[in-house]
Amino acid sequence: MTLDNKTELRKSIREAKRAFMQTTPLKERHALSEQILSRVEQTSQFIEAKIVLAYYSLDDELYTHAFVQRWSSKKTILLPKVAGDSLTLHTYIGTSSLKQGAYGIMEPCTPVFTDYAAVNLVIVPGVAFDREGNRLGRGRAYYDRLFADLLPNNIYKVGVCYPFQLVEHVPTEPTDVRMNIVFP
Repeated sequence: MTLDNKTELRKSIREAKRAFMQTTPLKERHALSEQILSRVEQTSQFIEAKIVLAYYSLDDELYTHAFVQRWSSKKTILLPKVAGDSLTLHTYIGTSSLKQGAYGIMEPCTPVFTDYAAVNLVIVPGVAFDREGNRLGRGRAYYDRLFADLLPNNIYKVGVCYPFQLVEHVPTEPTDVRMNIVFP
């Protein structure tokens, strides 16, 4: 399973995303995102979680802004921040604590959260997923390093994506981290 396969899959999904963004109104994309995230909210792992690592979506990702805001008053919601080749984790305390960071991502300006063992669940974006929980990211391995270096091995990992991002097979390498469940 070569890097070329990953490159081709990224290219294919990028084209599908472009078409999806052009043909699906924002309101419909947000409604679809809410439907997918409501399935996450119904899992026992999410219900029981006190500390959830989520992400603040880019325009071409499953929309999470409303989800993050909604749950930030009920659970500790962490967001990642790009720091060189790694991610640091920060508590979300509202939109006023965000500023545009690397790759145009809105990132938190709160202190670094380091109690990694306390994180119960991670909601992970991806370019593509398959039914076995394999994930294709954007190619920088930020999440793979986060899982390998900081978060506990048994943390519950939830991949979320639009339905067209769920593919038959995602090429993997030994360092790729598998999701426990994927919600398209």
